[in-house]
Amino acid sequence: MTGREAALQVLTACRRLDAWSDGSLKAAVRGLDRREAAFAARLTYGVLQNRALLDFYLGQYCDQSFEKLEPFIRDVLRLGAYQILLMDRVPDSAAVSQAVEMVKHHRRQRAAGMVNAVLRRLSGEKDSLPAIPRGDEAEYLSLRYSHPMWLTERLLDLLGMEEAEEFLRLDNEPAPVVVQRNPLRCGREEFVKYWEQAGASLEAHPWMSDCWLLTGAGDLEEQAAFQEGWFLVQDAAAKAAVLAAGPKPGQRVLDVCAAPGGKTFSAAMAMEDRGEIISCDIHPHKLALIEKGAERLGLACVRTELADGRENRAAWNESFDLVLCDVPCSGLGIIRKKPDIRYKDLEKLAGLPRVQRAILDNACRYVRPGGVLLYATCTILPEENSRVTAAFLAAHPDFHQEPFRLPGGEETDGSLTLWPQRHGTDGFYICKMRRS
Repeated sequence: MTGREAALQVLTACRRLDAWSDGSLKAAVRGLDRREAAFAARLTYGVLQNRALLDFYLGQYCDQSFEKLEPFIRDVLRLGAYQILLMDRVPDSAAVSQAVEMVKHHRRQRAAGMVNAVLRRLSGEKDSLPAIPRGDEAEYLSLRYSHPMWLTERLLDLLGMEEAEEFLRLDNEPAPVVVQRNPLRCGREEFVKYWEQAGASLEAHPWMSDCWLLTGAGDLEEQAAFQEGWFLVQDAAAKAAVLAAGPKPGQRVLDVCAAPGGKTFSAAMAMEDRGEIISCDIHPHKLALIEKGAERLGLACVRTELADGRENRAAWNESFDLVLCDVPCSGLGIIRKKPDIRYKDLEKLAGLPRVQRAILDNACRYVRPGGVLLYATCTILPEENSRVTAAFLAAHPDFHQEPFRLPGGEETDGSLTLWPQRHGTDGFYICKMRRS
C-alpha cells in the first residue's frame, strides 16, 4: 500500500459509505511509514478541500462530461490534479504516471489513455488555466474554495464578502495543533523544555493562557509527554467555553454530551481535580475513551454514565453547580479539521435545532438554583446557536444570560460566536446562562 492508494481508499469510503475521512484515514494508513502516511493525509484532505475547484479545471480538459465519468475515475483524476496544481514537491510526471498505474491496477485499463491525456494536458497548461467565473459572488466563492452554495450564501449574509472569503480560505488551510498543559502533571518550565528537547516548535497561544501552538512534533500519541498525561489536545475555543462556565474546585459538574471528553478534562484541570464531574454519552465505547483519557491525565474526579441528554434522570434534578451542554451540531466551525463536513446532507442538518433544544430543556432541570448552564456548539449558524438559546430563555424565565470575558479581554453579554478569521480558533458558539 502506498500513500496514493491509501488516499484513494479513503475517498472511496467517503463516497460509497458516507464515512468520515479522519476515521477512514487512520485505518487506511495503518502499517505505512510516517512519510507515506503523511502523504496520504495531505492528498486526502487536499482533494476534499478543493474538490469543486479540481473538478472545474479537470472539466476543461475532458472531451466528455467530467460528471458522467465513473466515480472511481473521477477520484483518480482529482488526486492527480491536486498533485499537479496544488503541491510543489511532486513532479508532474510522477503524478500522471502513478494515476495511470492506479487505474490499470484496479482493472480500468480502458480509462488509462484518457487519464493520461487529461492530466498531461492539465500539466502542460497549469500556468495558463481558465479563469474562474467572477459574475456572482456566491458562485465564485463556492467554486474557488469548494464549499456548497447554500453555505457560501449564508456566510455572505452573516459576514460580508471580505470576511466570508477569509473564513472559506482558512477552512482549506491546515488547522493548527493546540495543546493545553496539564498543571496537575507538569510545570510550565518543564513543559517548554520537553518540547525544545524533542525538536518541536512551541509557541504560546496569543490570548489563551497555558495553551500552546505546537508544530514539528510528529505523532503526538507516541510522545512520552502524551503518555504521561502532560497535555490535552484542545482548541482554544473549547477551553474558552469551559473558562466561561467557571468550574471551581469542589463543585459538582455534569457534562451532558461529553465524548470525546475534552471539556470534561479541561474542567477537571480548572477544578484542580477536586469535586465531581459526571461525563455522559449514549455510546458505551465513547465512555471507554473518556475513562482512558481521564486515567492518562490523572483525573480522579471524573466518572462516566451512559445517558441520553434528552431523557430526564429525576435523581439528578437540581443537583449540579454546573451543567455543560456541548450539543450535537452541524460542525460547520471545524471544517478545516473535518473537510468532508461540507458535503454532508443538508436535510439531516435541518432537524438539529430540535435536538439541541430538547437537550437544553432537559439538562436545565439538573442545574441547582444559582448554578450555571453552559450551551456550546462547534458551528457558526445562528439557527443552531443564538436562536436556540433565545427560544430556551424565553421559555425558561428562571434562567438568564450572564456576561463573561474571554482571557484575551473581549467582553460579552453572555453569548459569543468565535470565528477562525477573528479569533484564530475553531468556529464555536458559547452561551452562559445562570439559574435564578
